[in-house]
Amino acid sequence: RKIIFEKQWFYLDNAIGHIYGTTFEVTNGGNLQLKQEMEETATETKEAGTDNRNIVDDGKSQKLTHDDIKALKDKGIKGQEIVQQLIENSTTFRDKTEFSQDKYIKKKKKKYEAVITIVKPSTRILSTMYYAREPGKINHLRYDTLAQMLTLGNIRAGNKMIVMETCAGLVLGAVMERMGGYGSIIQMYPGGGPVRAATSCFGFPKTFFDNLHEFPLSKVDSLLSGTFSTESVPSEPEDNALGEEESNGSIDEKQPPVQGTEEESTTETAPERNQIEEPETMDMNAEDTGFIENQGKENKENVREKQRKQQERRKKLIEAAALLREKNADGLIVASKFHPTPLLLSLLEFVAPSRPFVVYCQYKEPLLECYTKLRERGGVINLKLSETWLRSYQVLPDRSHPKLTMSGGGGYLLSGITVFSDKSKSDSGNLEELKTEEPASKKRKVQDLHC
Repeated sequence: RKIIFEKQWFYLDNAIGHIYGTTFEVTNGGNLQLKQEMEETATETKEAGTDNRNIVDDGKSQKLTHDDIKALKDKGIKGQEIVQQLIENSTTFRDKTEFSQDKYIKKKKKKYEAVITIVKPSTRILSTMYYAREPGKINHLRYDTLAQMLTLGNIRAGNKMIVMETCAGLVLGAVMERMGGYGSIIQMYPGGGPVRAATSCFGFPKTFFDNLHEFPLSKVDSLLSGTFSTESVPSEPEDNALGEEESNGSIDEKQPPVQGTEEESTTETAPERNQIEEPETMDMNAEDTGFIENQGKENKENVREKQRKQQERRKKLIEAAALLREKNADGLIVASKFHPTPLLLSLLEFVAPSRPFVVYCQYKEPLLECYTKLRERGGVINLKLSETWLRSYQVLPDRSHPKLTMSGGGGYLLSGITVFSDKSKSDSGNLEELKTEEPASKKRKVQDLHC
């Protein structure tokens, strides 16, 4: 199929079989052709100016017009030759400094040379792409913040992780990539089903999805209270009822033509017309019954397919519930558009003691409320609310400097470690024990000194 990327369209048929990182050139028909390395030395120039102070950007320095460039493209001239002609027809190119000339050539190559490089998908590439193009889909989660989440959450192979995210599956894919297919992941999702648009872009093998489970947020409270059951999941009788409604609807749709033919046959009085129309009505009835039978078979197949999918879904739901009931998860990652406090307080019940948890939010205020609630609740230590600061640098010979534009913010992270807390003892009781124990230890020390 046709791929449209950066105002360029092409077909990927010729790319099959080549390794990642191969650079291709797009030909006139949209086909990909291997780019030769010998072409890079053609645009080198020796003359250069000392500075750019006398250069005026009045739009008259380029002799080639837009129509001339379009005519060159129609002739089939390659992008590198067009760039060379732009350099030759520029009146100010030779007066520019060497750095400005390189910048000019790079800019024109990007515009006129149809060159693409196919790279292997990774967390960094996908997160950078989403943050640059559609940051709203990933809740403005910057790639350095995502890296902090993976580090603070201690994501590694063999873990049993709980992931709750509404970032189009980007965080889930990052966790799966770091775990490498070993361990188990339970994805908590709101609504009717999990969203894994970005997860599918990683190109994971099927074995990675064998240990990926899913569980709806709407059933977390019932699982904690012990009233969880799979009865609320659409069952087989409901599917049968739907199938019957569909089949009844198809029969009802075909009943009016049959009734119409019966009315016509009763209103006709001439025997000749009755003799002529009798075989026609018989043929129509045969066609209708055949069509209804075929549609009935299709409906039965659809019902069986729905039943099979429902059974698989119910089986996966039971497996995920069994994993959560163990309450021994090795970590918790939350990155959603919902308020983090109720999510975190309920999901922390499934995490084992001495395990990390990380919560991401685009804004600071919800995490502040979550921080105070966790302090009041107890059972956590090493609580930290942090914000990462990122600035990009241009690293080139003799011209390395921070870039003028930078990101305004990459969100906030709340991290901590779970500990075992005995809820049967009250805080006042603990204080009284401390008061009674401290004097006893002091008395022992004093007795030892006298002895």
